[in-house]
Amino acid sequence: MMPLLENVTMDEFAEGRKECRTVILPVGALEEHGSHLPLGTDAFHAEALARQVAECIPVWVAPLLFYGLCRSASEHPGTVGIRSQTLHSLIKDIVRGLYRQEMRNIVVLSGHAGGTHMAAMIDACEQLVPELPEIKIAVVSVLDIGSAAWNGILETQGDSHAGEAETSLMLHLRPGLVKGSAPEEYPVFPRYILVRNKRKFWNGGVWGNPGAASEEKGIMLMERSVRALVELIGRLEAWFEDDES
Repeated sequence: MMPLLENVTMDEFAEGRKECRTVILPVGALEEHGSHLPLGTDAFHAEALARQVAECIPVWVAPLLFYGLCRSASEHPGTVGIRSQTLHSLIKDIVRGLYRQEMRNIVVLSGHAGGTHMAAMIDACEQLVPELPEIKIAVVSVLDIGSAAWNGILETQGDSHAGEAETSLMLHLRPGLVKGSAPEEYPVFPRYILVRNKRKFWNGGVWGNPGAASEEKGIMLMERSVRALVELIGRLEAWFEDDES
């Protein structure tokens, strides 16, 4: 297992990068997750997944970036988001720094799967592809990882935020921070129209059914996520793009 990036000395890193040039950058958010889950749910999930993958294959894990772009939950208590421009710049600066330190395979792993959040990170990394000639980079959310890997575990259709999946994962990863459960909820925002009072359309901050969650499901979700991310990293490391294709 490669040690966590923040825990090594410069000499240890210089030696370690001779053998491993792959790094995961976990990204989270400080965002409401209903009345029952901690504000750090997305960050805890991404960091735990990255660290468990590092126990399976040689890969560095960079320090967690705790803040993200939070749009739909921006009016809920506890949510502290950053602007898309800020996230865009942070991702570019961190990836450039990792590249300067001879990392060549970089996975930006987000525990927060909001559309605008993911779009900002994807756009930032798209701009880095032509700039950094040897880079291989993937931008993926934990929900992207779980979309196929979690089949057969979840009972809830359309579960995505503080519902069955995330509550199960927190019951496994941080059980002491789970405060009971919360009502099932499926918000409906007006199509195309941007609203000021987002809590009017999404009062409880849940998107799914926390009542269907269990620690056992959380264990299975995590195990499958680890396998799926290990497979993605293997494909990234082996990736060679034909310039003529």
